[in-house]
Amino acid sequence: MTSPLLRRLRRFWLDVHLWLGVGLFVILAPLSLSGSILVWHDPLDRALHPARYAASAGELTPATLASAAQAAFAGRAQPMQLRAPAAPGEPAVATARLPGPMGPRNRPRTLNAWIDPGSGRVLETGEVARSFTMVLHRFHGSLMIPGLGRKIVGWLGWALFLSSATGLWLWWPRHGSAASGLRWRRGASALFNLHHMVGFWTCAPLAALALTGVFISFPQSAHRALGLTPPPPRPPQAALVETPRLTPAEAVNAAMALEPAARFTTLNWPQVKPKPSWRVELKTTAGARAVEVDDATGAARPAKATAPRAGIAAWMRGVHDGGGQGLAWRFVITLAGVTPTLLGLTGVVMWLRRRKRRRAIAPA
Repeated sequence: MTSPLLRRLRRFWLDVHLWLGVGLFVILAPLSLSGSILVWHDPLDRALHPARYAASAGELTPATLASAAQAAFAGRAQPMQLRAPAAPGEPAVATARLPGPMGPRNRPRTLNAWIDPGSGRVLETGEVARSFTMVLHRFHGSLMIPGLGRKIVGWLGWALFLSSATGLWLWWPRHGSAASGLRWRRGASALFNLHHMVGFWTCAPLAALALTGVFISFPQSAHRALGLTPPPPRPPQAALVETPRLTPAEAVNAAMALEPAARFTTLNWPQVKPKPSWRVELKTTAGARAVEVDDATGAARPAKATAPRAGIAAWMRGVHDGGGQGLAWRFVITLAGVTPTLLGLTGVVMWLRRRKRRRAIAPA
């Protein structure tokens, strides 16, 4: 490639990098910062709501926990799910559907009750969708814009990836080896050196976060592009049976009769269908098991377990939010989420200085 052509190409990528960084800084900075915070969603939720997790030792029966949940909702909401403690020292969590208009993303509003598994005492009730972390989730995933917001976030992911790619191109030394680009003094300005150094070391994590964010925002298109079967659309939630014939205890006992050695994990109340059934999820030595209990007859039968997110979709989600990827990667993506703010601020200052120098040179 000839030197004049290389200079023109470099100038073109510089303009692309500049306008992406300056033009989208106002939205990319808070979007990335919110992602850094959400990496630590669970510890943050515990810090903000310590009363919910003040559980004592012990393990009450599912029937006792369900009775405590129904008393906590006290007619305000219709019970729909009960989850046993995920680990010793964790609370049991009951979820109920609130009457009235739909909530965010056109889903039913729900009310949670955190229950002490040792005493059956209700630790706290609250609408999770209104908590700080869930509001932050909606901002990070859709900018709080119904419908179109998720696609906008996806296109911002492409912009962040292009900014990372052009930044790497501009970082690459024009003279000397790539190793020479790792030295601190690439230029006379400390901001220039800081921008180049931070940009290089966070380029790969930022590109990974950008591409996984695009995959999450456009799941159907992303699966097709990779030659995979797109995930089926999520079915609408059916109405709940207002007055089930069975009690929660009867449903759990019928399910446990099929798997006597199993441990109860989740109970789902019956929905309005041709044959309303309770769904009881159990944990056995062979793995997870699901049992459906007919609400009319009490007959129990094995059910197909809910398939967890698997394959490339699970891996993409884990890379993006740090789930199951280890503590080191969580720290890496936390720092990577902070750097767009630093890179944006230093980039804007460098751009303003550049404009000032051009204006000073122009009259001469």
